[in-house]
Amino acid sequence: MAEEDVNSLPGSADPAADRLPEHEIRTALLDLLAEVGTVTATEAAGRLGHSSGLCSFHLRQLARYGYVEEAPHRGGRARPWRLRQQAPAADADQLEFGDLARGLEDESWQRWLDGRDQAPAGWRHDEAFSAVAYLTPEEMSAVAAAVRRALAPYRDREQRPLARPEGARPVAVVTRLFPLLPTEAGGPGQG
Repeated sequence: MAEEDVNSLPGSADPAADRLPEHEIRTALLDLLAEVGTVTATEAAGRLGHSSGLCSFHLRQLARYGYVEEAPHRGGRARPWRLRQQAPAADADQLEFGDLARGLEDESWQRWLDGRDQAPAGWRHDEAFSAVAYLTPEEMSAVAAAVRRALAPYRDREQRPLARPEGARPVAVVTRLFPLLPTEAGGPGQG
């Protein structure tokens, strides 16, 4: 165990020690998981050019701090990992993770914009949209639940590659529901 790992054990008296230090391999792993959904240490090693042992170590560190979790699998030695599905209670670390996830989403979106001309012809479009809706907190939760239900039939394809139809590719689905804050000019957040 490295010195940084001993000095940053979760639950220590020093709150700064409860944060996982940034590391280029962990960042690359989070980027990869955001792109492909699930990955084993061996698959990550092949994609990132590091050893599977090093990728495994960093995946376990990310899991220890709540960023990733083991994906469901059918036994065997391979341990697939994914970005954490159920977020822990909102706190400073969770807010940082949310910022990290949004940053990865934004980075993936920019990568798409910069490279879509190289995508196969059938994949050179996107389905981006936005809207402002006046909702209660309960309705906002209901809209989020409806989006989750709409995606539910496709979720198992992440862990079951054979369930993917021919030509299927990973597609980022980003939904952000948040109340608009009032503006000084009395914009949409008023009321």
